[in-house]
Formats: sequence, structure tokens, C-alpha cells
Amino acid sequence: MLDLQPRPNNALDVKGERVSQLVVGPAAARILQFAKFCAVGGSGTMVDMALLYFLASPNFFGIHATLAKICSAGGGMVNNFVWNELWTFRKQNEKRNPNGIVRRFLRFSAICGVGIGLAALFLHVLHSWLGWNLYLANVLTILIVTCWNFTMNTRFNWRATALEPR
Repeated sequence: MLDLQPRPNNALDVKGERVSQLVVGPAAARILQFAKFCAVGGSGTMVDMALLYFLASPNFFGIHATLAKICSAGGGMVNNFVWNELWTFRKQNEKRNPNGIVRRFLRFSAICGVGIGLAALFLHVLHSWLGWNLYLANVLTILIVTCWNFTMNTRFNWRATALEPR
């Protein structure tokens, strides 16, 4: 089994051999952080898609696609906050007051709320006006809104003076 734990000299060991530097600077740390954010977003996408299916499908609740999208994105948003708090931005959170979690959740919700509004708008345009498949339109919408959410959250919610991934 591979041992991919960071070492004090920032090297990775694979069966005892030095492989490469884990992080070469702030840009690499930001890329790693974005990759984690996207992995978390992937789990949120699964929550979002499952909820959208159950809410919009005529076999289940049959709610209008736009309203179903708003609800499904909310479920994905809660999932994403929890995992970003625990994993993606854990290093920044270690230096913060634990009581700030409510404030971070409110800021995260506000940023993602705007993102959900954008997602509902994009989904409506792509699906209702342009006739795209609901789920294809939803995936494209999620990709666009991911960039919005990461940029705004790293700027206003989980700022760090020095990025040090864990």
C-alpha cells in the first residue's frame, strides 16, 4: 500500500523512496485547496443530483424543475459546508475561534445563496429556454457556480494569510 503522508521536508514517500515535493508555494497550495473544494463539491453534486431527481421526477414529487433545483442545491450546500469546514479549510479553522462556525456558515450560505440563484437562472435558461436536458444543464450550471463559490469563499469566508494544506 502506498504511504502518501506528508513528511517534515514536504516530500512524499512511496515504499520508502522520496518522490517529489508536496507543495512548492502559495500557488500550489491554492491549487490543492481548489482540488479539495472540487472534491467536496463532487459529493455535494451527488446530493444535489439525487435530490433534484426525487424532487423533479414525475415518478416521485414532480415539483417544477426550477423550484426543485433551489431545494436540491440547498441540500448540496449544507453537505459542502460541513466537508469544507472539516477538510478543505481545516488549517484556517484551527486558528479561529470555534464559535465562528455560525458566522462562517452564514457567510457561506449567503455566498452560496447567490450561487443558487445563479444556478437556478442558468438552469432555467439552459433547460426551459434552450431545451437542454435537465441533468446536462444542471452539470454545466454546477461547474460555473463552483468557480463563483470558491472565489467568493476564499476571499470572504476562509481567508488565510499563508496557505498551508494539510
